[in-house]
Amino acid sequence: MTGGSSGDRRYKDSKIYSCFVLNRLVSELGIDLYQSDLESNLEQLLAERSKPLSKEEIKHEIKSNHYMTEKVIQALLEDGHIKMEKEEGRYRISITAGGVLHVRKFNEFYKELYREQIKEHYRFRKMPYWFDGA
Repeated sequence: MTGGSSGDRRYKDSKIYSCFVLNRLVSELGIDLYQSDLESNLEQLLAERSKPLSKEEIKHEIKSNHYMTEKVIQALLEDGHIKMEKEEGRYRISITAGGVLHVRKFNEFYKELYREQIKEHYRFRKMPYWFDGA
């Protein structure tokens, strides 16, 4: 017997939040993550198209509290998937080449492992481009 009305809700861990953040940062680049020549053009694409997000935008993307947002950002920084710069008193977060390649490699894994959590997370918004929804 499940307890309470939250019995059907599953806890989202920092790994799925990291997936959401990295995919959002990739979507800001406006590129096809699965293009065949991505590796050879990646540094140029990042230099030309990078659109950093604020911590508040990251927090909104993952729909979580300050603590989890900080935890996710710190883990992504430590893994080298993002970089963070302070600009005019605000933090700007950008994806790195390593972050793009990581999410490209592991999106299928994330989709299988976290399928129901992803559907739940985006239930009131349009599903992201990288999720087939099946």
